[in-house]
Amino acid sequence: MTKKAFILDTNVILHDSSCLYNFAEHDIIIPITVLEELDHFKKGQQIINYHARQFVRSLDELSAERLFNGGLPIGPDRGNVVIRLESPMHAALLASFPARDKPDHRILNIAYHVAEENTHREVVLVSKDVNLRMKARSLGLLSEDYTTDHVRDPDKLYPGCRLINDVEDGLLDALYSAEGTVTDGSLMTIDPPLVNNEYLILRNSRKSALAVYRRELDQLIRVRKQTVYGISPRNAEQSFAVHALLDLSIPLVTISGKAGTGKTLLALAAALESRKRYQQILLTRPIVPLSNKDIGYLPGDINSKIGPYMQPLYDNLGVIRGQFAASSDTAKRLQKMQDDGKLMIEPLAYIRGRSLVKKYMIVDEAQNLTPHEVKTIITRAGEGTKIVLTGDVQQIDHPYLDIHSNGLSSLIDRMQGQHLYAHIDLQKGERSELAELASDLL
Repeated sequence: MTKKAFILDTNVILHDSSCLYNFAEHDIIIPITVLEELDHFKKGQQIINYHARQFVRSLDELSAERLFNGGLPIGPDRGNVVIRLESPMHAALLASFPARDKPDHRILNIAYHVAEENTHREVVLVSKDVNLRMKARSLGLLSEDYTTDHVRDPDKLYPGCRLINDVEDGLLDALYSAEGTVTDGSLMTIDPPLVNNEYLILRNSRKSALAVYRRELDQLIRVRKQTVYGISPRNAEQSFAVHALLDLSIPLVTISGKAGTGKTLLALAAALESRKRYQQILLTRPIVPLSNKDIGYLPGDINSKIGPYMQPLYDNLGVIRGQFAASSDTAKRLQKMQDDGKLMIEPLAYIRGRSLVKKYMIVDEAQNLTPHEVKTIITRAGEGTKIVLTGDVQQIDHPYLDIHSNGLSSLIDRMQGQHLYAHIDLQKGERSELAELASDLL
């Protein structure tokens, strides 16, 4: 098979600093413009700053001198990597893309020259930027997204629960017994097979029950409806979510669903219900900046900068506080927890790097994180920490992520069936009848 040549855009590297090792035996070309752009991202504590630094270090370790002199092998069974210097703007680009000072156009120019020089093999520009990919195709260049960490089939993401009809009365009666557990071989043969911590709605024409499957015990365990800090589940999926959020044996939970399904509210209520088991409750969400500029570019002090981004978390806290009279002990306890730092609402960038021991951490809008960012968060979990990620994989604000490549989709796809993990996809909106109608039709 003829080797291909892949030309990398800057955003691919900022998405995954290990991308060099994900192109098998094919060659990699890095435009000098990309190195210039990476230089602007070296300083800072965001994950993109980490990727910029890490990638440049990797290049330097390979041998910086040879990168400009014919390139060098990346490793066994892999292709070569070379840094391509600037070329005069090709005549084919001047009519449509005259702005030479624009990095995208300089990368396009290099790609065009490389393609002309390598007519014997495919030359592919790899970019997370759909606009750049379209510009490349308008010039007859091959271009594609970076798909190494894409979810296999986002339309069939693991929902975390399922409905099983025509269940025998005996099984349902056993679940309602004092033990609330049952082992029944008839359910073990269903297709697709049950996975660990999968939630089930079991019913027949006369009765129904909610249960969770535990593979290590080979048992179904009844799930009971529980009210958490004044918030009661309104449907079966919300009951499943509360069960997972309170379960000490499951330190990692994801909850997906469209706006108004109660993802963040249930997570916060469950955290408050479990507060005595944890040293601190952390509520956070990623700030999706414009043009990769962090919040330092925004006007005002730090509270003014982050306030609008964090407001939805404060709104959910307000809903819970509204369940109780202002003079009640519970309302006063909530305020004291905030005053004492036991309940904190902060941007994700401010939490990254901390040691997470005995924390209940809720990451809202997790669909706006990359798979690497999600991995970074979870791998910092220490003893006694529970991490909950909520989000809607259909509503992504990040310019270079989609349903295939965001961190929440990736996590759900890869972690399903693990004994330390549970997931629930909330289907029904409970905010209001109007909100549900708008979410479905608009």
